[in-house]
Amino acid sequence: MDLSRRHFLARTAIAGAAAGTLSGVSGEALAADGATTPAPWGARPSPRQLKWHARGMYSFVHFAMNTFTDKEWGYGDEKPEWFNPTDFDPDQIVAAAKSAGMSGIILTAKHHDGFCLWQTETTEHSIRNSPYKQGKGDIVGELGEAVRRAGLDYGLYLSPWDRNRADYGTPAYITYYRAQLTELCTRYGKLFEVWFDGANGGDGYYGGAREKRHIDAPKYYNWPSIVELVHKLQPDACTFDPLGADIRWVGNEDGVAGDPCWPTMPNALYDQAVGNSGLRGGELWWPAETDVSIRPGWFYHADEDSKVKSPERLVRLYDESVGRGTNLNLNLPPDRRGRIADQDAKILKSFGDAIRASFARDLARGAVAHASAERGAAFAASRVLDGRADTYWSTPDADHTPTLTLDLAPGTRFDLIRLKEFLALGVRVTRFAVEAEVDGTWQRLAEKECIGAQRIIRLPAKITARRVRLVVLEAPACPAITEFALFASVAPVPVPAIVSSDPTVLDTKGWTIVAASAPGAEVLLDNDAATIWRQPAPSAGKPAFVTLDMGKTLDLAGFSLTPGRQLDTSAVPPKGYRAEVSLDGESWSAAAEGEFSNIAYALSTQRIAFGKTLAARYLRLTFAETAVDAPRLAIAGVGGFSGKR
Repeated sequence: MDLSRRHFLARTAIAGAAAGTLSGVSGEALAADGATTPAPWGARPSPRQLKWHARGMYSFVHFAMNTFTDKEWGYGDEKPEWFNPTDFDPDQIVAAAKSAGMSGIILTAKHHDGFCLWQTETTEHSIRNSPYKQGKGDIVGELGEAVRRAGLDYGLYLSPWDRNRADYGTPAYITYYRAQLTELCTRYGKLFEVWFDGANGGDGYYGGAREKRHIDAPKYYNWPSIVELVHKLQPDACTFDPLGADIRWVGNEDGVAGDPCWPTMPNALYDQAVGNSGLRGGELWWPAETDVSIRPGWFYHADEDSKVKSPERLVRLYDESVGRGTNLNLNLPPDRRGRIADQDAKILKSFGDAIRASFARDLARGAVAHASAERGAAFAASRVLDGRADTYWSTPDADHTPTLTLDLAPGTRFDLIRLKEFLALGVRVTRFAVEAEVDGTWQRLAEKECIGAQRIIRLPAKITARRVRLVVLEAPACPAITEFALFASVAPVPVPAIVSSDPTVLDTKGWTIVAASAPGAEVLLDNDAATIWRQPAPSAGKPAFVTLDMGKTLDLAGFSLTPGRQLDTSAVPPKGYRAEVSLDGESWSAAAEGEFSNIAYALSTQRIAFGKTLAARYLRLTFAETAVDAPRLAIAGVGGFSGKR
């Protein structure tokens, strides 16, 4: 598919829509008023993308073979009989997502290991050969039905990489992949998004070959043809990530969009350095989706029960994603029962309740709006207060830097400001400020770039203002502002942390660092995967190490190590490990030695079991080299477990 042609067609469709119903003003009203709709500026979204922008938040559900193998990336040699949820409850999963305010769910129908969660006709490596419902179950269908019962929308993830298939890397696999995509797009009703993962090619089982296979992903998959197939079968489904898709990756898995985060990009292969913030004036409308997991990993692991993001952290993620004009795709991994863990569900409800309460009442409603200029009655300043997405305030063509002021009701107290542009006409405001009159004096509350789909500004504390104003500081065209709203935030109810639902996972609260090869190793025990211990890369004769005192003698069966999940080529995880234990901190015994599996690319927690359970008070871990060449070593956390897991 020719991308330039696709872009032209999208522009043409939006230009026509903007001149008609999307302007919110009929042709007769425009003629009577003498005002005309502003000319579109720059790249604009397709109707499909406009619907996507309105979604705000939705959930990933990573539930697959990895849930039962305690891995993040399966090798492809897993046996179908290992997939066996004991109490799969799709309605409970959907209820947890809905309690958080999610508008939809995207399920991992097939992850990199190739195991399929639906009754596919393409392979035997599927749920049909699992114990679940005696091989008659269909997770894709059952969750989809629950999603629609709850009034939410459904999307599907189909990994392009398949570490199980013997034909991966050959043309035959592309035929196979397209057949799977066709099944998913024709059997399970309307989809709002189809997600293609960027992890493609590397080591795998590959039908027993057990080798590495390298591909040129853009040429091998012919992404434009695959995107075209999805749009043919699911016209309203936005596709994720490759050039030619409807939405792009935000460039990290931390849940943080750039500030600003422009919805436009160059008409070129995706560049991670550009993807986080986008490109002002880019040729393509290719907005960012911000994806992050509620846990350190994408799949459920019992030793991460204590590391679930708090409601307060989720509120910050909301500000850093939705508040910057992107959509938040928050991953909720079901446990081996096939349910969202109780701790996660409590946190999701607290977060959702806080967001709902915070944005329940627009305190600007009832204000009097006036502007330094108006295009006409159809584009009056009051349009920003009418609660409609199809009306907006605008100015004459030559006025690019106007001011819009709201006279507020006495005593109006707020700390959240939400602005929205009328996207059908493009992103018009480059730079803006928000100011408030407090006690007779105007104060600048914030100065930012990009409004876009929405821009939420959270103040450090609530203020009481008599007036508030939007000042457009820089723009290539007259503005088109559809909302200027004010809110008072409500804090989430705290949810106490737990250790783990798995009794074999050891509580590290009483652990201390005895010695380390670099300062700052204390963050390894803070239960926060976002805090990283960094140091110069180990070299011959100078390994990195950390010695931990577990506080008392324990029956230790193994340890876990969590790498930094940030994508940082200058600081990477260790390649291998040597684990030693001691009762007194002086006499040491070898416990385990080896290499971590795929740690540099999956960036997932490694769980290393010793050959047997050992009595130990002290644990020493030594790292001789980095997983890939880099100047620094990075580790986020260390833990331990007793007994079989």
